[in-house]
Amino acid sequence: MARPSHPKPSFDSVQVGPGRTGPLVVGDLVQLTDTRGNKTTITVRTGAILHTHRGQIPHDALIGLPEGATTMSTRGIAYLVQRPQLDDYVLGMPRQAAVIYPKDAARIVALADLGTGSRVLEAGVGSGALTCYLLRSTGATGRVFSVERRSDFAEQARENVARWFGGLPDSWDVIEGDLAEFTNEQIDQTRLGNGLDAVVLDMLAPWDCLEVADRLLRPGGALVGYVATTTQLSRLVETMRLSRRWTEPRAEESIVRTWHLDGLSVRPDHRMSGHTGFLVAARHMAPGQHAPERKRRPAPGAYGDDYAGPGSNSDSDQTAGSGEPG
Repeated sequence: MARPSHPKPSFDSVQVGPGRTGPLVVGDLVQLTDTRGNKTTITVRTGAILHTHRGQIPHDALIGLPEGATTMSTRGIAYLVQRPQLDDYVLGMPRQAAVIYPKDAARIVALADLGTGSRVLEAGVGSGALTCYLLRSTGATGRVFSVERRSDFAEQARENVARWFGGLPDSWDVIEGDLAEFTNEQIDQTRLGNGLDAVVLDMLAPWDCLEVADRLLRPGGALVGYVATTTQLSRLVETMRLSRRWTEPRAEESIVRTWHLDGLSVRPDHRMSGHTGFLVAARHMAPGQHAPERKRRPAPGAYGDDYAGPGSNSDSDQTAGSGEPG
């Protein structure tokens, strides 16, 4: 079945707060789950009908129902009726770019040490999945700055975020541009200033934004990078080490495995949420301070003749030839 279309959301300014509760009303996001566990999320509209291969469900039959109720399709199939949780919403929302999975979003929020009132910047807004988690974590008194180079991605993110929150959160700023090219003047114009609590980099070349992140973060602030490949992972970490403006980076990945539970049949499910990306986390050093050099001995051959990453001889030669500072 094709993913149901949603009407355009309201783009009025709203305050981030607890989700709606009580009986379902027109305009609510509603998740319908059939007896096989298939989930479909719709926006309730007067007179609309959801068409599925298991029958039709009139939207009018949902209005006024409490969450946790059931409704029947025209073919007699029972559907569980609930408002979606954010984890379900981000996996099924319209997208231009791949979304950050809930398992990674949860770790990003934790690694960035976000809470009510935190100020955080994300570079690479994609379809707005992580943005929803950041906004909810920082609350009405926090601030989320989302920097995106592509206007089509930024527009899709605005739509997805507005649909989830019922409007555009007044604690959110979307900035279209390349963070790596931000000047001090642009930083002042976009109200970024300095003293951010966290910076999250979700892009192909996050090492290009380390200098800007160094200017934006408060001492002790968190830097979190999200990359897909081991080559990106290595280059980001080695560039951070070379600058000595960050504490020793920590790298990890999250793998989530659900379980099949039927009486005495208790086993892992055949499918699991495996590798989606690597997370790199570190803390920001105080102005004028540099991280102590590592004393741990690297693995044999880690920085041998074949190594061509940041700080290698070949990297130094390329830097000198381009006229860039080493």
